Parts: sequence; structure tokens; C-alpha cells
Amino acid sequence: MRFFVTGASGWIGSAVVPELIGAGHEVVGLARSDASAQRLEAAGASVHRGDVDDPDGLAKAAEDSDGVIHLAFQHEVAWSGNFAAAAAADRQAVEAMGAALADSDRPFVLASGVLGLTTGRVATEDDGLVPSPEIRANPAGRRSATALLTLSLRGIGVRSSVLRLPPTVHGDGDHGFMATLVDIARQRGVAGYVGDGTNRWPAVHRSDAARLTRLAVEAAPAGSVLHAVADEGVPFRDIAEAIGRHLDLPAQSVSPADAVEHFSHLGHFVALDSPATATVTRELLGWEPSGPTLIEDLQQDHYYH
Repeated sequence: MRFFVTGASGWIGSAVVPELIGAGHEVVGLARSDASAQRLEAAGASVHRGDVDDPDGLAKAAEDSDGVIHLAFQHEVAWSGNFAAAAAADRQAVEAMGAALADSDRPFVLASGVLGLTTGRVATEDDGLVPSPEIRANPAGRRSATALLTLSLRGIGVRSSVLRLPPTVHGDGDHGFMATLVDIARQRGVAGYVGDGTNRWPAVHRSDAARLTRLAVEAAPAGSVLHAVADEGVPFRDIAEAIGRHLDLPAQSVSPADAVEHFSHLGHFVALDSPATATVTRELLGWEPSGPTLIEDLQQDHYYH
């Protein structure tokens, strides 16, 4: 099979591409720069030059493929304070690629997230399927609304699925939340957590996320919601203590009122209690995570280089 992958040179995509190729598939990766194109070619993939802001180009690449894995998102735009614009561009991209796959029963896999899906209880694949009044009022500015749009593509003959990822997809080379928390701990002289630190974050190793992505594009039934969750909920204090041990720094509570000042742009996320399960996903696709847990990974040197 020949799959078109957006975000193919990113943190998760760069693991998905060799996973697909190793399973005998061809990959066409979206690249918006020469550097990304070179990385894709070195990994054995073909290159489609373009951007998620080019719906016509995305539609053509989707039409020429046997299926799509959409991992790209304009994170730099979102983190600069214009999340609504990034979400709107993402929705436009999904609409274009979904229309190109209509009436074909070809797969479309959308990367989404589990963080904040529920509060104070374990989220399942059945959560988040009913749009809130806020989502109904402004679907273009909400990633969760785009996930629901993706699931609705099954109504036009697309084998669509939504792959919800934890806030940390960890591993050697990770520059995301965990690496940022390590940097903040170094700067502050303490490994912080909010309140008593009992709030929980789900997690998955990058290799396990890549394997589930392949299983999704190969076999997920139309309308599936999948959770790429290995650790259902790691207490945030355990994360801070693991970082503190490696840096020889104390783990210390930060008051909720000081969270944004201490953690900067992560301050709105670090106190969330958002555990999630992947029980349905494991049964549906036979996925069994085999990579290290988050705490095991945080005990390795690669997060502290």
C-alpha cells in the first residue's frame, strides 16, 4: 500500500515512516522544507512538497494514495497564541483530504489528543464523542471538532479513525513536554509539581505510538476511536521526582496560583488530571505496548544531555 503521511518528518512521523516501510508499505511524506525532504528520502520515503495550508495540494496527494495518516499540525502557530488559526487550517486540510478519499473505503487516520478529554476519571475511547455547545458554536477553532468531522467521513465512504495521543510521546530525541520540564527544573533549581502532585498524565513510548498508527491505517474499522496509551496515568509528582533524582534536585510543590509563573506555557497543563485507558484499542487491533514506561525513560541519560 502507498500511504500519504503529513507530519512525516516530525517527532512521531519520523517513527511512523520506518514502521510503515518495514511492514512493506510505500510512504509519501509531506515536506515543507529541503531539510524535511532530505530526511524523508534518507528514510526511504518519497516526498510531496507542500504545507497544510495548501488544501488543493493535500487533496491531490490523498487522491493518489491508498490512504492518509494526518499527523501534521501548526504547533508553532498555536503556541504563538493563535490556536484558532492553527485549528482552522487543520480542519480545512481534513476536509480537503477527506473529500479526495470519498467513496473509496480508503483509510484516513487523524492524530488527536487525550489530555483534557475528561477530568478526574479515566477517559475511554467512548468519551468526547458528543460535541459541547462551545464546539457547536465554533467548530473551526477546535481540534476536538475536527476529530468528530474525521469520524463522520465514514458516511461518505472513508475508513476514517481518530488516534488520540497522550500529552507525552516519549523516547530518545523527545523535545516535547518532558524535555521542557527537565529544562524548567534546571532553571528553577527544583523539579516542580502542582499541589500534591497526584494528578495523572497518560503516556506512550514513540515506538509503540508508531506501531499503533500502522495498525490503524491497515485495519481500524471506519469510525474507530483509538487510544495510544501505555501508561494510563502517571502521577505528576512521580514525574517530578524522577527528574529530580537524575538532576540531583529536590522535587517541590508549586501552588496552583504560581503554576503559570513557574512552568511558563506549560502552566495551564501540568495540573490537569487526565488519565486514559486503551482497553478497547488493544482488543480491537491487538496492540500491546512493549516500550519503556515514562518513568523508566526518565531514568535514562537521553533526557538530560
